[in-house]
Amino acid sequence: MRTIWHSITVLAEILVVVLCLSYACQSAWSDDAVDRLSVPGPINFDGTSYQLTWSSHPSAYYYKQEYLPAGQTSEHFQRMVLLEAIVQGTDVSGAVSAQINMLDRRKPTDPTVHFATYKNPKTGEMILDFIVSKESEKEELTVEWNAYRYAPLKAKDGKLGVLLFGLSRRAYGADSTEFLRGLKSARITEVNALAHYPLPVVQPKN
Repeated sequence: MRTIWHSITVLAEILVVVLCLSYACQSAWSDDAVDRLSVPGPINFDGTSYQLTWSSHPSAYYYKQEYLPAGQTSEHFQRMVLLEAIVQGTDVSGAVSAQINMLDRRKPTDPTVHFATYKNPKTGEMILDFIVSKESEKEELTVEWNAYRYAPLKAKDGKLGVLLFGLSRRAYGADSTEFLRGLKSARITEVNALAHYPLPVVQPKN
């Protein structure tokens, strides 16, 4: 799986799920491309069409789906859209704080880590914009920029949770330097587009 980063009582268990290092989670959680959020795709974002390519339902309260443009694969992609739902056990501020804590703990071993947060006081939504990197066994550097939009989610039973709608962009090897340079201006445009995008209406199902 896919992005370098992704979201103990029930709350702590859910936060571990949301924020686990996704490379380590792929084989254990992969359910291929079963739509469990009633959003089968395609998702059209910023002029690109994204098809559902992978999903997971690792706990009763957590759903995750990933969407890619045609011709890209989960093992080596440049652009991705993510959709996640936690149907109980946390709220927007709790999910964002847990993600930031994980990023802070990563800083000593990942010099590229950088993040910023944006809050919409009218809706209670937050956006977390962050960069991480990882070296492969072949010592090829993968750099990843993500922007996660967190919104309150009310489940059918009235319990509160969190909806995450996210963007992920990647560059590999020699392309990483130019990718990071371009992010200085590109990230502002993409975060703004993410903030104004109509959120998908999710209906979690087993």
